[in-house]
Amino acid sequence: MADYNTMRAGRLGAGTLRIDAGLKAHMNKVYGTMSVGMLITALVAWAVGTNEAMLQAIFATPLKWVVMFAPLIVVFAFSAMISKMSAATAQLVFYAYAALMGLSISFIFAAYTGVSIAQTFLVTAIAFAGLSLYGYTTKRDLSGFGTFLVMGLIGLIVASVVNIFLASSAVAFAISVIGVLLFAGLTAFDTQNIKVTYLQHAQYGDSEWLGKAAIMGALQLYLDFLNMFMFLLQFLGNRE
Repeated sequence: MADYNTMRAGRLGAGTLRIDAGLKAHMNKVYGTMSVGMLITALVAWAVGTNEAMLQAIFATPLKWVVMFAPLIVVFAFSAMISKMSAATAQLVFYAYAALMGLSISFIFAAYTGVSIAQTFLVTAIAFAGLSLYGYTTKRDLSGFGTFLVMGLIGLIVASVVNIFLASSAVAFAISVIGVLLFAGLTAFDTQNIKVTYLQHAQYGDSEWLGKAAIMGALQLYLDFLNMFMFLLQFLGNRE
C-alpha cells in the first residue's frame, strides 16, 4: 500500500508540474500575442496620426464613422466566429483587428502631445501589470463580479455612443471615470478567467482549442489595456 501511495503521489506531482509548465506557456502566449497586437496598434496609430493628409482624409470625411464603429463590429463578429477558425487564422484576424484599432485611435497623435501619450502609456502599463498580477495570484474568486462588469461595459458603450451626438463634457468626464474603474476590474477578472479556463481544459490536451483560447485571452486583455489607456489619456493627456 505504501508503494502504491508513493507511486500515486508521484503521478499526481508529475501531473501538477505538467499543468504548471503548461499554464506558464499558455500565459506567455496570451501576453506575447497581446503585446504584438499592441505594437501593431501603436505603429499604425503613429503612422496615420502623424500624417496630416491621412488624418484629413479619414476624420474630416464621413469615413470617420466607418473607422469609429468598424472595430466594434469586427470584435463581436470575431468572438462569434472564432470557434470555426483555426488557431493560425484566429491569430491573423486578431492582428488585422489590432491594425484596424490603430487606425481608429490615430487621432490621438493630433489631439495630444507625444510626451503625454508616452507618459499615459507608461502609467497604464504599470497599472495593468499590477492588476493582471493580482488577478493571476489572488485566491479570491472574482467570478461573482463578471455579471456586474459585463453590464457596466454594455452601459458604458451605450453612453459613449450617445455622447458622440450629445457632445457633453460632463457626461464625457463621468464616462472616463467609470471607464477607468471598469477596465481596471476587467483586467483582474479576465486574467483570473484565462487562468481558470486553462486549468479546466488542460487535462483534455486539445492543443487547437487551447491555442484559440490563448488568442481570445490576448484579445480580452488587449481591450482592457487599450480602453484603460484611452480613458486615462483624457485625464493625463496634454492637448495640442
